[in-house]
Amino acid sequence: MSVFTAAADQSLCAPLPVLGKDVTVPLVTGGEVTYAALDYAASAPALQRVWDDVAAYAPYYGSVHRGAGYLSQLSTDLFENSRATVAEFLGCRADDQVIFTRSTTDSLNLLAAVVPADCQVFVYETEHHASLLPWRDARVTYLNAPRTPAQAVETLERALADREPHGPALVCVTGASNVTGELWPVKELAAAAHAHGARIVLDAAQLAPHHPVDIADLDVDWVAFSGHKLYAPFGSGVLAGRADWLQEAEPYLAGGGASRKVARRTDGGVDVEWHSTAARHEAGSPNVIGVYSIASACKALTEAGFDDLVAREQYLVDAVRTGLAGVREVKVLSLFGDDAPRVGVISFVVEGWNSSHFAAALSAEYGIGVRDGLFCAHPLVRTLLGSDPQEVGECGAPEAEPGERSLNAIRVSFGAGTPDEHIERFVRAVRELVSEGAQWKYRTEDGRCVPDRGAAQL
Repeated sequence: MSVFTAAADQSLCAPLPVLGKDVTVPLVTGGEVTYAALDYAASAPALQRVWDDVAAYAPYYGSVHRGAGYLSQLSTDLFENSRATVAEFLGCRADDQVIFTRSTTDSLNLLAAVVPADCQVFVYETEHHASLLPWRDARVTYLNAPRTPAQAVETLERALADREPHGPALVCVTGASNVTGELWPVKELAAAAHAHGARIVLDAAQLAPHHPVDIADLDVDWVAFSGHKLYAPFGSGVLAGRADWLQEAEPYLAGGGASRKVARRTDGGVDVEWHSTAARHEAGSPNVIGVYSIASACKALTEAGFDDLVAREQYLVDAVRTGLAGVREVKVLSLFGDDAPRVGVISFVVEGWNSSHFAAALSAEYGIGVRDGLFCAHPLVRTLLGSDPQEVGECGAPEAEPGERSLNAIRVSFGAGTPDEHIERFVRAVRELVSEGAQWKYRTEDGRCVPDRGAAQL
């Protein structure tokens, strides 16, 4: 039984062209099948548009901000134009800075390095580790997982009202959960933060690829996201927002590019005048191709139209949720409940299955790539599973053998490049595995569940 209706599908935009859409993979049961990439929340496939833009630029590659030659000047213009493109994509205010980093993790660690020494940071236990862990030199208040968006706002308001002393404060929150896909009330949280004299940074790693992100409209102070989740490979990320803390702090990295003037002193030391622009925190030779790929992806998504992309993704979300709801043994994980709006990220567990075993069978027997583990959000997944925080369980490294209960979950994620067939195959595979079992034997090897190649078919 199909989870789609043909009439509805005809009214939606087509998937955006992505690399790898025709790649075939071998099945342990024999033959090959087109790979169904359903792990977008980890790394989305590159848009064909991004790859084409990068390929066209590659012969003209040169070092930026350094050379007088034509290729260097061209690359510098491309780099700075990419900064302007990202600023427009994010709806940046006139005095905001766009800083290029390696990833969301790098962006938030950069921000953690520039917060004032007496800053108090408020972060929900539901955050990805990239948002949860960087604040090592600040006073951190961890907030319990809320069960409704309204409770999230109320929890933050109480915590901010009770803070002592009333110095600088920063709230860190995700826009869309990398575990449940649920959208957080960012605008309301920003209003609460500002009402209590705090600033707010938005982890948009899972939001920006699926929904428009407008800094001015959301009224957040900073936004962080990664290119590799925005259909742009090559290891670049963005931190965009208010310039004052960034300009007042020492550079995140010391070196060429961050410095305007360097001179020896008579005592043998060195005097340095650092840049006050974004270059202050972009020391070293930047990843020009990675930066350009982000700008290309921003243009591609904008030109495709987020309204159309969001509508099609919601169609896919509804299809997956409808399909999983028809399997009694499947439990979908959620903080805010079934009616909560969400992006194309859904995590679940299957009664009687080790999550790694289930994910391995989806790959080996159906050519479907999903993720299993704790998704670098250990406290959140353990809360959702109702397990003790001290129980054994590692991200992507289950302790249980195939068939035994594990403290991990399975995550399916998708987006602008996902065809209907991948969702159809996934839902069908879940139903068949639950009702009929795996066709092959599996074993644990180096912390992963893998097909036992020496075993006979079941």
